[in-house]
Amino acid sequence: MDNNQVCYTFDAALEMAITMEEEGFRNYLSAIRLLTNKGAKELLRENALDELDHKHQLEKALLDGRMEGGDDLDKPVPTMHLDYLLKKEELGPQSGVREALIYAIHLEKGAVDFYGKVSNGCAGAPMGKLFAQLHKDESRHLQALEDLYEQHFMTEN
Repeated sequence: MDNNQVCYTFDAALEMAITMEEEGFRNYLSAIRLLTNKGAKELLRENALDELDHKHQLEKALLDGRMEGGDDLDKPVPTMHLDYLLKKEELGPQSGVREALIYAIHLEKGAVDFYGKVSNGCAGAPMGKLFAQLHKDESRHLQALEDLYEQHFMTEN
């Protein structure tokens, strides 16, 4: 088993995921406080709320000792891998929607990678399904951000 194939106990896995969602939320919050552009703030606010939802789901699972859902895991969500094309930059007060989108794409990509790695490591374990679901959710967020970016900043006309 190589170093990337790691699986944790259910509780430890949940605690790690909760920490990850909390960090994501804090990153969005810091960015929002920095920005002056209304559209950019709103975009990041939506993502911050998603992180809170995930954290709440995970904390509930910790309390109940199990995770709800996870039945629609048959097909992976494709993303465009825009994170490779778009350089990650620190946000500043003058950053606009484009910069905020790039920032969010990189944050979500980090979460997608994390959950992808852990769900592979935990495949077949009770929490494997949980991480596969979170991986899919984060992939869906990433896909939505990339679609938004493509729609507004990669158009031909």
